[in-house]
Amino acid sequence: MGYSAADGDEARELARASFSDREQKNLPLAYKVGVPPKKKLLSEFTERVKETLFADDPLYAYKNQPRSVQFLLGIQSFFPILSWGRDYSLKKFKGDLIAGFTIASLCIPQDIGYSKLANLDPQYGLYSSFVPPLVYAAMGSSRDIAIGPVAVVSLLLGTLLQNEFDPKTEKEEYLRLAFTATFFAGITQAALGLLRLGFLIDFLSHAAIVGFMAGTAITIGLQQLKGFLGIQNFTKNSDIISVMKSVWGSVNHGWNWQTIVIATVFLVFLLLTKYIGKKRRSLFWVPAIAPLISVILSTLFVYITRVDKHGVQIVREIKKGINPSSVHQLYFTGSNLSKGIRIGVVSGMIALTEAVAIGRTFADMKDYQLDGNKEMVALGTMNIVGSMASCYVATGSFSRSAVNNMAGCQTAVSNVVMSVIVLLTLELITPLFKYTPNAILSSIIINAVIGLIDFDAAILIWKTDKLDFIACMGAFFGVVFASVEIGLLIAVSISFAKILLQVTRPRTALLGNLPTSSIYRNIQQYPEASKVPGVIIVRVDSAVYFSNSNYVKERILRWLRDEEEELKEKNLPRIEYLIVEMSPVTDIDTSGIHAFEELYKNTKKKNIQLLLANPGPVVMEKLEASLFTELIGHEKIFLSVGEAVMSCAPKASEAA
Repeated sequence: MGYSAADGDEARELARASFSDREQKNLPLAYKVGVPPKKKLLSEFTERVKETLFADDPLYAYKNQPRSVQFLLGIQSFFPILSWGRDYSLKKFKGDLIAGFTIASLCIPQDIGYSKLANLDPQYGLYSSFVPPLVYAAMGSSRDIAIGPVAVVSLLLGTLLQNEFDPKTEKEEYLRLAFTATFFAGITQAALGLLRLGFLIDFLSHAAIVGFMAGTAITIGLQQLKGFLGIQNFTKNSDIISVMKSVWGSVNHGWNWQTIVIATVFLVFLLLTKYIGKKRRSLFWVPAIAPLISVILSTLFVYITRVDKHGVQIVREIKKGINPSSVHQLYFTGSNLSKGIRIGVVSGMIALTEAVAIGRTFADMKDYQLDGNKEMVALGTMNIVGSMASCYVATGSFSRSAVNNMAGCQTAVSNVVMSVIVLLTLELITPLFKYTPNAILSSIIINAVIGLIDFDAAILIWKTDKLDFIACMGAFFGVVFASVEIGLLIAVSISFAKILLQVTRPRTALLGNLPTSSIYRNIQQYPEASKVPGVIIVRVDSAVYFSNSNYVKERILRWLRDEEEELKEKNLPRIEYLIVEMSPVTDIDTSGIHAFEELYKNTKKKNIQLLLANPGPVVMEKLEASLFTELIGHEKIFLSVGEAVMSCAPKASEAA
């Protein structure tokens, strides 16, 4: 890689050859860079809004249809069940029935455990797997998502709520705030969908989510040591230091050996069934029903042996009956309203992120379309309705959705089947859970959250992007050593910091000519590419806005200075042309144009000609409107780097 007069001459000859071919074929010798026709302000604004907010809306494909058809399609867009329900069959119901029974056997013990993470009585977890799935079945567009409480959101909600009210001494206020937060979580989710703002959740990067989920899994696991070891007095803090102090501080007087034996035996059983399910996919039902079997066996064991009289903590009571109304318990006035909004927005966004990620995963797997904005409306509506029926924030569960998929679900009817079984459980079976040991619930939760720690994803992030890995680890350590909300704040902050860094410091590259071709590529990626004598070619790999325009200008001038110093040391011809390759520049604003004007003035002082290669239609339109094309000259704007280099041939060859 370096300067070579021979290589430069060869590049120019190849450029000339392409023009000779055109001449022999009676084609124009060169094309000028086109300027798109000017658009009216209103039409341009309307087009941009449609493309930004409604690009994925299928209703636009039917805009010329009769109003009755448009109305029907509009109703179907909010209630997809009206569309796929027409083709529903007994064969599909068979698959949904099996899947519904399978995920119900998994969700019932999980719901009881997850409600404890949210510092709520066990029945509230079951309530949240009864009403929300019914609403989602009518409004959701995913065939595979299983709806209900999840560990991450339960812990987050419980942590945020207990910062406001004590769940034991202020139980009524705590419960009301939980319902209020759920209501505003639903409002947030539905509003994002209706306003077509679903892209906002993409600002939380995949790497940050991986770290946040892993950190939350560790935190949830540590929280379960209370039930696993039989400790009665346990810290309210969730960070690892506080938890370990609480655990080791109660070794001599707080641990219960009978509880530890029960928890260990069933945790080993659950992990073994999970291993069997991974080894043989046809046995997916084994780990799915293992939690319910564990609850049944452990409950029978406690009832027969009455070890609850020897320090083994039990559930004691789950309120019987279906969801009572909680409309009158929501806060709509006073200081608690703002608390409910704040907690609801945070928990709603996290719940939304998890559900959309799960939905997209299975939609890609089964090759069907998932409308993210409609999913948000469905999830939001189910949480709004749920908040009025004694439910707390529900969303898509990855473990249950995976089981739902493997069990052969065909539609969202599997959620309906699960909901009906939960209904029967609330009406008939809840008294039987009286002797269920808390230890088994801790084992079930530990077994469930282990899957949230994705080592392979973390390793891949490390290999792929070190900055992404910092975001991943920042979120992880924030959750583990501080709190769930601090970890979330770190995850969001690092994600935004990365965006700002990429926007304000875009990449630029120095281009050279590949031997025996008229192709120009990054000389760092292609060491064999040679620089053209007397010419420096720089590519800008980003849109140029007010946030990075000054940096782009200074970076190009720095390339120019470095090249001039290198030429001076080697006594080679000076730079006479600066070519800026603009094909990656998708847009430019007034600050960007001003930066190019400053660049033009700087190069003119040094007696260096500024040439532009392949600006896109949006960029060219703005350069023309700002009269920059007149400043630089239309003849200095080329279709390709090759044509720009050829225009430098006469003077460059003299310099060589």
